[in-house]
Amino acid sequence: MLGRIADDPAMGTRVAGKSPRKSAGSGPSFPVPAEEAGRGPALGPDAAGGSPGRPRTRGPGNRRPACRLTSVSTSVSVVAEMTENRKLTAVQERFVLHWGEMGSRWGINRTVAQIHALLFVSDRPLDAEEIAQTLGVARSNVSTSLRELQGWGIVRRVHVMGDRRDHFESMKDVWEMFRTIAEERKKREVDPTLAMLRDCVAEAGKGKHADEHTHARLGELLRFFETTSGWYQQVRSLPPSALARIASLGDKALKLLGIANP
Repeated sequence: MLGRIADDPAMGTRVAGKSPRKSAGSGPSFPVPAEEAGRGPALGPDAAGGSPGRPRTRGPGNRRPACRLTSVSTSVSVVAEMTENRKLTAVQERFVLHWGEMGSRWGINRTVAQIHALLFVSDRPLDAEEIAQTLGVARSNVSTSLRELQGWGIVRRVHVMGDRRDHFESMKDVWEMFRTIAEERKKREVDPTLAMLRDCVAEAGKGKHADEHTHARLGELLRFFETTSGWYQQVRSLPPSALARIASLGDKALKLLGIANP
């Protein structure tokens, strides 16, 4: 009454009431899990009579989708275009390297000077990523250098139609650029020195123990800084075109002032 007991390959036990499945003309066969349907054997001869030991082949329902190369090709073309756009000529590269070297002698970070040189010779505004790739420097270093150049007032942020990224360009008027640099250096270097000299001269001349020698030496230095600073304040109010004409006078300016050229 209990019926036959058969092996259940899925459970690894003998279950009452089940009869083993048999294929025609062969030994017993067992149920195949649904997820294995359509797959060939892992090893051994495949259904087409392949040689033993070959890896199993995937059935039509388990094929992997073909790779899409469209996005890869587009990315490669964009990278190639950027590489072409950021390529420097031999003259541009020489100027950028020299300007960076001179910047380090002037007390300016080499990368800051190189970025300024690159923007100065560029015929269009550049974004930070393109600057980093062109000069081969870190992106974070570029961002820091651009902020410093904007602080000097010789580089500004601009926007390009159709591009959400920030782009940057250098001041192009050479006379205006150097006047801006001179003004910024005066604020950072000359003005604090003037304030310090005035305090020191006043302190050296006080009391019974006044240091006459120090007072005299610092007073002479203070008069020099005050004279040159006053002259600069007058010159800086002139437009760049007027500065260029004055500089081009050369010996004529000396003759007008009654100064003989040595």
